[in-house]
Formats: sequence, structure tokens, C-alpha cells
Amino acid sequence: MNITLAILGRPNVGKSTLFNRLAGKRLAIVDDTPGVTRDRRIAPGRVGDINVNIIDTAGFEDVHDESLEARMRQQTNQAIEAADIALFLIDSRVGVMPLDSFFANWIRSQNIPVILVANKCEGKAGGPGLYEAYKLGLGDPIPISAEHGEGLADLYKALLPYTVQRDFDNTLLPTDTVSSDNEKQDDNFYGVIQMAIVGRPNVGKSTLVNTIIGEERLLTGPEAGITRDSISVEWKHSGRSMRLIDTAGLRRRSKIQDKVETLSAKDSFRAIQYAQIVVLVLDGNLMLEKQDLTIARQVVEEGRILIIAVNKWDIVNNRTQALRKLGDRLQTSLPQVRGISIITLSALTGQNINKLIPTAFDMFEIWNKRISTSKLNQWLMMMTERHPPPIKGGRRIRIRYMTQAKTRPPTFIIFSSRGTDLPEAYKRFLVNGIREDFNLPGVPIRILARTGNNPYVD
Repeated sequence: MNITLAILGRPNVGKSTLFNRLAGKRLAIVDDTPGVTRDRRIAPGRVGDINVNIIDTAGFEDVHDESLEARMRQQTNQAIEAADIALFLIDSRVGVMPLDSFFANWIRSQNIPVILVANKCEGKAGGPGLYEAYKLGLGDPIPISAEHGEGLADLYKALLPYTVQRDFDNTLLPTDTVSSDNEKQDDNFYGVIQMAIVGRPNVGKSTLVNTIIGEERLLTGPEAGITRDSISVEWKHSGRSMRLIDTAGLRRRSKIQDKVETLSAKDSFRAIQYAQIVVLVLDGNLMLEKQDLTIARQVVEEGRILIIAVNKWDIVNNRTQALRKLGDRLQTSLPQVRGISIITLSALTGQNINKLIPTAFDMFEIWNKRISTSKLNQWLMMMTERHPPPIKGGRRIRIRYMTQAKTRPPTFIIFSSRGTDLPEAYKRFLVNGIREDFNLPGVPIRILARTGNNPYVD
């Protein structure tokens, strides 16, 4: 069994850097600006041969009001409740600050083992702060450098006793609590389905994720731009495993001046690239604006499933006019993807939330649909007879046959006498025909034209 580690400390001591180091990937956004991390992020990692689950937390602050900092502290409290061990980080270059001492006194009152870690100990600058850490009363500090990977062997030694205790505790479990391989369910043929929630700032993305999973997992509030990291949440629906990815709000590039927001935007686009389903959340009162169209085009270009969720539907006044406006914008600006699923909902009240996941599953099946070559070529013969390919250079382009090269998204290859000369307009004609005749609404379809080899060329 894995040990769960919660990385705690005041702002800007290197928690996210250590999180990335133990995870072996650059998952969390790292910057010198204090308070970059807000939500708690969970990822698997390793310390030597010890498998761990790591929880990155926001910088600890002594706030108890209704502010954003107070809500961030609640996320830290939840991390401690879920963890087996707390890694308490200090910045050895700065030394022990008053907030460090307050945090140390507070964490002693929690029912959790604590390992004191002095970060940024590379070179001589961290020496005084390392010795000063003894006065916190949390045992011997472990000197490390999360940025350079130094001192992880000492951290491994500090964790080793807890793994021995965990293995000993596991031997005492009754046999009926350990599930056999036969009891494990095969979630689905395709494995974990990744669904990214994207959109402009303050449209309700985090609230939507919280409502879907039924708990306050993500930080929410009236402030725009609360989410910075792309936070993934493991979840199951009807026995199928899903990974919901909450992303930072995406604004126009011309309006982005903050470095952290630039990193957040890159993280959001990376989530789109690795997701299979992308839910574009719109504000029902604003509908499809220019930035929303930019995001939608990015999703389509990546070949992902696009679902539009119109949020705050409970406070929209003229709903008929709003839907008509949305339909017109989609038909004009995204004609290459007809039949995009549109769901009107309210993330705050839960209205129509139950329609989102079933729709996503249905679109996922369409996205993975494969059409046999024989049916494709019968259909192609009918289409070319109805509307022959155009004439190019005095000769008509002859289409010999087509086949489906892959799914996710459905991609087809056409072999013709002059494949590279096949106009884009004729490709769109074929795409629309495939979408309608083979029931592939709302997913990107790609057609690649190739020229077949002439066996008599020699």
C-alpha cells in the first residue's frame, strides 16, 4: 500500500517544487511568486523504492474569515485529514519565520506524524536556517534541495520506518477485507476516460466539478481566476473510471500580462491535448463569445470530443433567444463539426447535471466508432456518382477507394489519381456525408488524401 504524504508549509518555501520532484513530472506550476498554488493537487510518486501519494497544498496562512486565503487553508486541513505523514517544509535560506513557528505549534496538535524538511539547502546559504530549524521542536530537520534533487536519500531513511509499520499493520488485516483479482471490476474497455473542463474565467468550472462528484473538492468563490493549476479528480460513474480535469480560465492572449497566468494557460491547453472529452463551459448570459470560439477551435483541431455546457441557465431570462444565438454562432463559426452536444445546466443548483456524463459517454462511443472498408467503398461509389470529383488540369480526379485509418477521432484515407489535388471543398462534402450517413454527429472527422502507387510505373 502507498503512503500518502501531505507537503505543508508557509507560502514560497518550495512545496510545489518538491511535489514535482517526487512525482517525477512537472505537474504543478512553479514560480517565485508567493501563493501560486491554491487547490490541493494529488499525484502518485516515488521516494527510492517507496511508492507514495503526494498532496501539494497551498501556503499556510492564519486566516479564519470568508476570504480566499481562509478557503485555501481549509484545503490544507483536508489534505492533513487524508494524509498518513506530513512533510513540513521551511526555507533554510530565510530561516525560521514567525509563521513557521505558528504552523509548527498548530501541526503538533494534529493527529499526524510530522517530518521536518529544510528546503533550499544547496550551498552554504542554507546552513544557518538548517540549525535554526531545531527550535521548532519537530525533531531533526532533513536538509534537501527540491530543485536540484539533493538530500532525497535522507528523506527516504526518514520515511522507511513508516513503511515497515504500514506493512506490519497490513498483515493483521482479516482475509475477507482483501479483495481478490476475481472481484476487481473491469471498468471499461477503453480504460480511464479523461474529461477536461475548460472555459473563460469565472464561468463555474470548479463548481461544476464539485457538483458532479458531490463534494467540495475544488476551491470555488466569486473571485475570477481562482484556479491556476489543472487539477485532476479521479471519479467513477456507473462503474466506469473517469478523470475530471479542472483547468484555469482562459483569457485572450493580449490580456494576459501576468507570468503565472501564462503558465496556467499553457497548463490548460496541455489538459486539452491529453483529454478525450472536453467540456466547454459558457456563461448563459454571455453565450459564445470570441474567446469561447477560440477555445472550441483549439479542441476541434486537437481532434477531441467537444461538449458545450451552458452554465447559470437558472438565471437566464430569454432562454429561447439565447439558444438561437448559440446555434447561429456554432453554425457560422464551427461548420466543420455539426451536431455538437449542447447541455443547459446550473452547476450551483445541480439542474441538468445528470445529463452531462451520459452525453459524454455517448459521444465517446461515437468518437471510437469504426466503419468497415466494404461499407465505406459502397458509400463512396454512391457519393461520387451523385457528385463526381472536380476536374483538375483538364482531367477529372478519380477516387479509387477509401479506408478508415484510425479512430479517436475518426480518420479516413482516400486514394485517388491525384490525391494532393483533391480540393478542400470536396473533402468537406465527403465529411458531411460520412457524418450524416454513418451517424457521427458532434465529433471531428478527418479525411486525408493520398496518391496510390502505380504498379506499371517501370
